[in-house]
Amino acid sequence: MREPPTIGVILAGGLSRRMGGGDKTLLKVAGRRLLDHVIARMRPQCADLIISANGNPARFAEAALAVVPDTVPDHPGPLAGILAALEWTAEYRPDIEWIVSVSGDTPLLPPDLVGRLHEAREQSGRTVACAESAGRRHPVIGLWPLRLKDELRHALTVDNMRQVRQWAGSHNPVYAQWSVEPLDPFFNVNDPEDLAMVSGWLAEPAGMNPIGRRDPE
Repeated sequence: MREPPTIGVILAGGLSRRMGGGDKTLLKVAGRRLLDHVIARMRPQCADLIISANGNPARFAEAALAVVPDTVPDHPGPLAGILAALEWTAEYRPDIEWIVSVSGDTPLLPPDLVGRLHEAREQSGRTVACAESAGRRHPVIGLWPLRLKDELRHALTVDNMRQVRQWAGSHNPVYAQWSVEPLDPFFNVNDPEDLAMVSGWLAEPAGMNPIGRRDPE
């Protein structure tokens, strides 16, 4: 199938406590920022990319992408970033009906992510599709239709829902599965040890990454 045009949102609003605070996505990995690795993997798959983050957007200026802050107060986490992306898309790209969310600290994302999520959704007849690898579910890596935006706003502001897993679960998502051989494409960088490890993987000779494919140009 040829998947519908999809807006990619890179969730970059975490507090990075295990990294000592600050913007984890701006840390260098194999000569490039974590954010740049995520952009390079998602750009060929999406009609457009945006960054979900609060605070001064100038710190992401080098990426030349729209930076979208939360539209609900008190920084309730990645679920608010998904809502902000849905609302941004409805306002600025009303021709597009889907967004895909990814974490800003997952530099090994697969090149078939968007296509396979749409395929899983089509085949299952379900509304939401998320990623899974080796039996571990990753609801933050998910495909969301714009028609859920008002329902999500209600869940955040009235029901006080905070977990992406809970929100996804309320829509009986289908989980598309990926292999973790030789490495998990949804490996996320949480601490300095993870950062050093993924730096070594991405610094493989000839620009090869651990999933056996070249980084997108």
